[in-house]
Amino acid sequence: MIDAAIARAEDVKQLNAIVTPSFDEARAAEDSLTTAEDLSGVPTFTKDLVQVKGLRTAWGSGASGQHISKKSDPSVKLLRAIGLVSLGKSATPEFGLTATTEPIAFGPTHNPWAEGHTPGGSSGGAAALVAAGVVPIAHASDGGGSIRIPASCCGLVGLKPTRGRFDMEGSNLLPVNIAVHGALTRTVRDTVAFWKAVEQVAPPRRLPKVSDAAERPARRLKAAVFTGSPAGGEVDPEVRAAVEKTAAQLRELGHEVKELECPVPRQVIDDFVSLWSFVAWAQANGGLMMIGRGFDKARLDPLTLGFAQRFTEAVWKSLRGIWRLRGWTRGFAELFAKVGADVWVSPTLGQLPPKHGHLATTVPFDEAKQRLLAFCPFTGFYNSAGAPALSLPLGRSTSGLPIGVQLGAPRGHDALLLELGAELEAAKPWTRTAPRRLA
Repeated sequence: MIDAAIARAEDVKQLNAIVTPSFDEARAAEDSLTTAEDLSGVPTFTKDLVQVKGLRTAWGSGASGQHISKKSDPSVKLLRAIGLVSLGKSATPEFGLTATTEPIAFGPTHNPWAEGHTPGGSSGGAAALVAAGVVPIAHASDGGGSIRIPASCCGLVGLKPTRGRFDMEGSNLLPVNIAVHGALTRTVRDTVAFWKAVEQVAPPRRLPKVSDAAERPARRLKAAVFTGSPAGGEVDPEVRAAVEKTAAQLRELGHEVKELECPVPRQVIDDFVSLWSFVAWAQANGGLMMIGRGFDKARLDPLTLGFAQRFTEAVWKSLRGIWRLRGWTRGFAELFAKVGADVWVSPTLGQLPPKHGHLATTVPFDEAKQRLLAFCPFTGFYNSAGAPALSLPLGRSTSGLPIGVQLGAPRGHDALLLELGAELEAAKPWTRTAPRRLA
């Protein structure tokens, strides 16, 4: 299995989705496997935002120098404990800060469905490798949509879990805990298998288990459907059509569906941008502590510096926004209860996957920020709330690009989303790998 995945990885090198291969280490790990878990020996890739002992960790940035990790992060150890065998580090934008994988230091990663288009970000390399059929599952992480955005761009399944299920290292040190680990897969069943394996090794505290969710039929639900952008911009007509078709499918399956205006206040989006800016500022100014003497701030991408500058130019305004955002967990729960639905259904993204350059980190900052808000306004508010959200590949554009539809639920209801996702997949199966020949 490992050799076949390595061969496929070599065949699709032009995707530029691997930044640090570790093929020899993967072969050795396969030979020494002792676990009998369901995912034992399954090949994967590890996103280049986590540290693997003995490998370079670049965080998608030229500012990181040639940093070689001296130890593995806890998430990496957990992935090994469930039997996954990593073939290397997958591409990510600088520090995972943007919704496309086009870091200056490593060049753009291509979408297997349409080379020259973004696979999304920040788990863009992971998504490209799964969509191209290199591996069936890849490690991903999500601090503002970074599992769901590439899932939508590349026709994959991507669950952002509830906060506390598998949080990213150090996320509890942020003023709002937004970042979680997860995986990108081609089927709901594989996503369930991943979380089942994680729960066997690290059972969640004070959260219902996800295990076997897809093996149970979803109960009839109340679904609230909206296509209006919380950022106020226009949503692509083909994206809206995919959500409307999903709403019709839900009705056919016996679920109660109501349509509504976007329930998320614009203020929540603006406050998330303030948090986004703070994170960029912290990484730009704390890189020496995080990376060491090899850190070179002069080599940071312009977008990172732009967000950092935004924070410094409006510190108190930004801090007030971040403080408001700390209350969004409760605000989201109250809003969900007020809407009176079991699940929210919306676009994952506001637009189709654009061509490289549209979201590049070299675009002037104010324009780049507006483009990002138009592209991914539907994802970050779930991170701020700590609530689960699932992107499913339920649509396709006339040009053949995947379109994701997002399901969201209150905290702890990850299994409900996966049960409904499995039902939608059974009713209307999707193409599981990009159809174009890449080799």
